[in-house]
Amino acid sequence: MPLFHARVQVSLRPSVLDPAGEATRAAAARLGVTGVQRLRIGKCIELSLDAPDRAAAQAQLELLSDRLLANPVIEDWTLDLVEAD
Repeated sequence: MPLFHARVQVSLRPSVLDPAGEATRAAAARLGVTGVQRLRIGKCIELSLDAPDRAAAQAQLELLSDRLLANPVIEDWTLDLVEAD
């Protein structure tokens, strides 16, 4: 059975406030890093999955992302999927 590697990027929707991102942006300014106009914090989940084919892997990962990895009320997600060599 083929092995697939995936990376799911989860981020807050643009309409959702990001206090952690704002705190980090302010801390960057205190460190002397200037010019940061916007900073948002998200999460990256990397995983490997056995699946019979790419379509099956994609379907499983979409289900996992929609129902477990991201909160669909406030977060969006993107998926990068590659078959392992």
